[in-house]
Amino acid sequence: MRACLRKGSSGYGVRRRLGKAGLAGIFALGIGGAAAAEPVTLLAVGDSLTQGFGLEQGQGLVPQLEAWLKAQGAEVTVINAGVSGDTTSGGRARLGWSLTPEVDAVMIELGANDMLRGQPPAQARENLDVMLAEVKARGLPVALVGLKAPGNYGPDWQAGYDAIWPELGATYGAVVVPDLLAPIAAKTPEARAAEGLMQGDNIHPSAKGVGLVVGALGPKVLELLDRVKPAP
Repeated sequence: MRACLRKGSSGYGVRRRLGKAGLAGIFALGIGGAAAAEPVTLLAVGDSLTQGFGLEQGQGLVPQLEAWLKAQGAEVTVINAGVSGDTTSGGRARLGWSLTPEVDAVMIELGANDMLRGQPPAQARENLDVMLAEVKARGLPVALVGLKAPGNYGPDWQAGYDAIWPELGATYGAVVVPDLLAPIAAKTPEARAAEGLMQGDNIHPSAKGVGLVVGALGPKVLELLDRVKPAP
């Protein structure tokens, strides 16, 4: 039985978690054996792209992603653990206390600021490796979300970053999204401008751009939520 709790799926059922469902789980079954589902909690650890930099409340990645997931029938709460300007080092430092008992799954979106600062790929890889190991040690499914590395530090540096997401993803059995902004990058600069997909800094997506990103990210997050296991 899976706990993403998408209505109509084979995994739709009851999740009993101490401190979360309480005694309500005991009385969840009604006439005909129907079950009252507990929401799954997804922790989104990231930088300004996760945090929603420059956008009005409700327009950022986390609220748009949660709304998209719920529109698909997923009963989920997404916690915004995005910090603008954060690197993989910062994410590594704060991950432990972010993994509170109600968290059922984790999405890690970090690395963009490491790239912007020209930090070595090996450093980012080590930090993400430690983060993934900690999440897996707690028995939680994880998604690893990256970005396409720029080429301004040379092809070896670029290739070093681009290899992080698929390689670490394979090591830890993570759901992998190699490039969060791929749906926007696939368009020409002229099309991006005409459609208003980016903010004025040309780094962060607009609300419309986030919507385009969420349309591609959402199915991968549903795949992640399908991996949540019921508590023993």
